Amino acid sequence: MLASPVHIVSDLHLGASPPDVERRFVTFLDQLRGEGGTLVINGDLFDFWFEWRTVIPRTGFRVLAALSRLRDSGVPVVWLAGNHDCWGGEMLREDLGIQFVDEWRGNLAGWESWLHHGDGLREVEDRRYRRLRRVLRNRWSVRAFRWIHPDISSRIATGSSQASRDHTAHDEGAGLQSVAFQRLSADPALNLVVFGHSHVPALVTAPTGGIYANAGSWLDAPTYLRVTPGRIELRRLVTQLSGPTPATSTSAGIPWPGTGSLQSESLHALDRPTQEALTQP
Repeated sequence: MLASPVHIVSDLHLGASPPDVERRFVTFLDQLRGEGGTLVINGDLFDFWFEWRTVIPRTGFRVLAALSRLRDSGVPVVWLAGNHDCWGGEMLREDLGIQFVDEWRGNLAGWESWLHHGDGLREVEDRRYRRLRRVLRNRWSVRAFRWIHPDISSRIATGSSQASRDHTAHDEGAGLQSVAFQRLSADPALNLVVFGHSHVPALVTAPTGGIYANAGSWLDAPTYLRVTPGRIELRRLVTQLSGPTPATSTSAGIPWPGTGSLQSESLHALDRPTQEALTQP
C-alpha cells in the first residue's frame, strides 16, 4: 500500500525543460518532506536517463539529491519507467532506495489502482512505437548501448528524444482516456487508473465507474495529483521563490538552491463516496 497523501507527478523532461522547472521541482520535493505520505513519479522525469556501470548523466543531479533527501526523511518514492527514462537500474534502486518499475498495481491511499506511464497503450496510434519499444528495452540493446562512450551516446539519445517529444498529444489525451475507461470497465475491482505521457492533465469519472487521472506535464504548467482516501485533487503550483542567498551558486541565471516556497491551488477534485472512503485503512 502507498501511504496517504500520495503526490503524483510526471513528464518534467529535465534536460530539455527550462532551468526553472528543475529549480521549482527541487523546492517541491523538499517541501514534501514535511507532508509524509508517498511520491510517485509517473515517467519521463528526465528527457534522457541511462545508467552505465560507473557513470550516470550529469543532468538533474540536484533532483537526484533532493530525492535522496526525501527518501532519507522516510517518504517512499515509486518511479514508473517512461519512454524517455526507462533505463533505470541499480543507482536508483540501491543507492537512492527508489522503487523503479514498469507499471504498478495495488492499494494507493486506499484506492485500488493501476499506474502506467501510458506509452504504447493505444491500440492503433502506438502500433509502430510498440515495435520500437521492444527493441529499446531489450537487454541486448541496453548492453550494446553501454559500450558507447557516455558523451557520444548521450548526444545520440538526446537527439532522438527531441525528435520524439511533443508537448501535448495530437489527440489531446483522448486516446489514453479511452484506454483507461476500457481498463476500468474490464476490471471492476479498480477504482483508479493513472497515466502520464500525453502531457494533458485529467481527472474524470468513467461511465462505468472509477476514475481516470493524469498529472499532466510541468513543461507548460506545474500540475500534479494529490490522492487521499476520500479525495483525488488535480493541483497546480503557484511559484513563490526568493532570490539567491549569499552561499548560492547560479546556473543559467537561476539561483541555487531554491530559497523560497511553493503554494498550490486546486483545479479540480473528485470525492470518493463516503461509505467507500470510511472502509479504507
